[in-house]
Amino acid sequence: MKPFIRILVAFLIFQTHILIAGPYADALGKKLVSSTTPADKAIVVRWMFVSMALHPDLKGMATVSPKQREEANRAFAKLATRMLTETCAIEAREAMRYEGASAIEGAFNIFGQVAGRELFTNPDVAKGLAGLDEYFDMKAIKKVLSETSTPSEVKSSDTKK
Repeated sequence: MKPFIRILVAFLIFQTHILIAGPYADALGKKLVSSTTPADKAIVVRWMFVSMALHPDLKGMATVSPKQREEANRAFAKLATRMLTETCAIEAREAMRYEGASAIEGAFNIFGQVAGRELFTNPDVAKGLAGLDEYFDMKAIKKVLSETSTPSEVKSSDTKK
């Protein structure tokens, strides 16, 4: 069940909203992913982290100095500018022309998801996630996933007992 847990964690972390990308946003997203190095993806992950650390629910869990935040913002802006104006300029122009500004957002969403997924391939992160499975009620999850009824039907039948 460990692949299930990894998928669930990645989904919860990186699926803040679902964008339906058109073909030009998809092409730009693929180009962003294929044209970046592991160091570029690390810039994105660091920027995501310092941004998430601003959320009130996370403030006490991570300390990011203003200098670290500025460095992460500066590095991400430099990377995104390079990608949009040089490396992926043709794809960015076509995405904007045919699908509008939301295509750029959708493409960077794809890129961010890939960079985030790569974060979970790090051995230290994977090791930290390994203990997560002991907190899931796998019996309840397996029951819902193996039944043909809807989760609300299963829940309502469980409360009638």
